[in-house]
Amino acid sequence: MKTNIVDHITDVMIENDFSGTVLVKNDKKTLTVKSYGYANRSEQILNSLDTRFGIASGCKLFTAIAICQLVEKGLLSFDTKLKDCLNDSFPFFDKEITIHHLLTHTAGIPDYFDEELMDDFEELWIKNPMYHIRNLTDFLPLFQNQPMKLQVGERFHYNNAGYILLGLIIEQTSQIKFADYIKENIFKKSGMADSGYFEFDSLPPGTALGYIDFPNGTWKTNIYSLPAKGGADGGAFVTVNEMDNLWDAFINNQLLNGKYTQQLLTPYINTNDDSSFYGYGVWIEKNENEIFKYHIMGYDPGVSFHSAFYPKSLTKVIICSNKSDGAYGIMKEIEKEILK
Repeated sequence: MKTNIVDHITDVMIENDFSGTVLVKNDKKTLTVKSYGYANRSEQILNSLDTRFGIASGCKLFTAIAICQLVEKGLLSFDTKLKDCLNDSFPFFDKEITIHHLLTHTAGIPDYFDEELMDDFEELWIKNPMYHIRNLTDFLPLFQNQPMKLQVGERFHYNNAGYILLGLIIEQTSQIKFADYIKENIFKKSGMADSGYFEFDSLPPGTALGYIDFPNGTWKTNIYSLPAKGGADGGAFVTVNEMDNLWDAFINNQLLNGKYTQQLLTPYINTNDDSSFYGYGVWIEKNENEIFKYHIMGYDPGVSFHSAFYPKSLTKVIICSNKSDGAYGIMKEIEKEILK
């Protein structure tokens, strides 16, 4: 590791006009922690170690852990069929879709935001105002009456709607609202008191606003670009320290027993090349048949997030940004400089 890693990361942040907070730790010490940019540009409030950031799809891991907890308790199985655990109507969905298919993005169902077909998330809210999207059931009209996109199990197709369904399964099985279940069974157990699924029009103190920058130098916040409250597919807010706590609790079997922790971390499906796989709510990258990293990521208008656990070095990286991009470039530099 270079002795000037903090200075190097700072230089990269400045070069990329990064806005957010970065934390890198191994099992012995903090390797680097650095914030840059503003949590609130209008008031010139700086990002800090305690800033709460949106992490978009990064919290699919929370949904997967919750499902595994219910399986561990014997209330579900990974082979349970969608038709047997949700009362909602999906007239065109294949009756053979299981929880395993939903967790691994292989269910073949239509997505409400299909990244293979769409590139502007804001198009969704023309007919379905984002300020109405506050509960998981509010997402259903966006996809529940559409035909299947693929055959069940045909291939990996990253799918946000599948994780909305998993959240509804959590609600119906536990009889607890999704956000409350995650708070009680994951956040509290992980020491994540400041994390949560917050509504855009009632954000708690210390929460970063997400910013969308335009080529002419102007910008806007993302309050009209995303659902008013995130769902089981994404939208929680965390601090970098609390995301570090989550990795510790998860890897040390405090959220699931060892059997189900390993089931979640199993590389079930190849995503796009020989080294990239998906488990349950987590991406898995191999290097010559050895696990290089378990990682999660999230991108929304005004949000970019990357976080990873590297089992060989027991290193954790958390990069939270309140801009639409920037986290990936910092992650690559950290991997180049620290993980040698």
